Amino acid sequence: MAEKQGVENVNRSPPSSLRAEEENGEVISTTPEALNLLQRYANKLDAIVGLEARGIERVPDELRRRKPAVWDYFQMGIIWFSANCTANNMTVGILGPLAYGLGLKDAMLCCTFGTIFGSACVGYIGSFGPISGNRTLVIARYTMGWWPSKICILLNLVIEIGYGVVDCLVAGLVLSAVSGSNMTPIVGVVVAALISWIIATFGIKMFHTFERYTWIPQVVVLFIMIGCAGQHFDTVTPSSGSGATVIGNRISYFFLSASGPLGWTPAAADFYVYFPRTSSKWLIFGMTTCGLVLGKLLVEFIGIGLGSGLTLNPNWAAAENISTGALIVEALRPLGAFGHFCAVLLALGIVANNIPGTYSASLSFQLIGPWAAKVPRMVWSTVAVVIYTVCAIVGRAHLLLIFLNFLALIGYWTIIWVITTLEEHLIFRRKSGYDWEAWNTQSLLPVGYAAFVAFLVGWAGAVVCMDETYYIGPIAAMVGDYGADLGLPVAMAWTGLVFPPLRYLELKYIGR
Repeated sequence: MAEKQGVENVNRSPPSSLRAEEENGEVISTTPEALNLLQRYANKLDAIVGLEARGIERVPDELRRRKPAVWDYFQMGIIWFSANCTANNMTVGILGPLAYGLGLKDAMLCCTFGTIFGSACVGYIGSFGPISGNRTLVIARYTMGWWPSKICILLNLVIEIGYGVVDCLVAGLVLSAVSGSNMTPIVGVVVAALISWIIATFGIKMFHTFERYTWIPQVVVLFIMIGCAGQHFDTVTPSSGSGATVIGNRISYFFLSASGPLGWTPAAADFYVYFPRTSSKWLIFGMTTCGLVLGKLLVEFIGIGLGSGLTLNPNWAAAENISTGALIVEALRPLGAFGHFCAVLLALGIVANNIPGTYSASLSFQLIGPWAAKVPRMVWSTVAVVIYTVCAIVGRAHLLLIFLNFLALIGYWTIIWVITTLEEHLIFRRKSGYDWEAWNTQSLLPVGYAAFVAFLVGWAGAVVCMDETYYIGPIAAMVGDYGADLGLPVAMAWTGLVFPPLRYLELKYIGR
């Protein structure tokens, strides 16, 4: 009973920062933005219907003074499991056999270890949420500095809106395939976007509640899908190509699989700011990592199986030529009308992946500048939904190409930011710690010269080592017959080497 009470406190007790509070008998506002007309309107909605009005403002420690409960940590794992146990992640799995020619065993091994690596980065960044009370890209100011951190903000908007495009598009394609193409994918795109908008706009309470339960029908349907389609998975055919080519493809798919969870790092702490400050860092790390890994691998393994079966099953291959959604529906076709019902559940379940991204995008919009912070989060979530809905409708014929190119680019910049954060934390903040209340005071934050230069050096490493459809770097081209995408590890290594000496000089001569 105590554990259950803990998660209820997470969802109920942290009021919006814009809700009025009493101090010494006088009603005060908890943030300066409450004087803004739009913000006052958001305040009223918060009070009337529970719409979260808090945006990027730090959650004060006094609002989080309670003992962490076992259910709190369980809820952390559920959030990430639910948000990633969704059909859109099958696309990552399908790419293993389809784009890289890997056999089932090779693809599953690369996918497993790549996902663990990327998820561990999310777990690490997420651990800052309860401790700081700050949103993820506010925390980035403590590493990147005030102005350079805006690069991360803009890139995160690309990530979250990009995922919104992919998520809504997969949902639309599945629903269209269920209807026998009698319904345009546009209808499904709009339905998925509308559900995402409602829950993301209402905020953290509804988000936590939705993610707590939405994984249940998804898991049931996924196991039904394994039983129905598993007999057509190709467990025998090995990876194609010579030794060097296979190695290059394994490397590329490993880091592609890592890029998926790495895309969550700029949002990892956003959903934890209401948890108690005394929450265990290691338990936050462990539950976040495990939830993400288990959720993604269940779906991605099914995608790998579907991709491996394309050569053995002409009906699957024909469906894949139409869309990924058509392939999912075709795999469930032996179940008849019940299979179509299962496909509809998978399509609607994709919003569980899209909601946290939409929520994070609204916070990133507020961090663009002081003027943007005055616009309530609910307005920015609406802007994000409109943008990715339009883009999904326009790009609906090119899903796999969009996803393959988009996903790898995510990994390049996020790993650069993660490694600088790790080094800042372990080397330069090990004794001094962080002044989390200085989150919005530019003069108390790093200038960011060191991080900015390290960021550029890391990107240079990514460029000469990337292997994309539109560009192959000179170093990447040396591996095998088709090259290998080495952009992520090289970007990480180059950044990790240059940041510490640059940061030391920055502290020595600038002092912050």
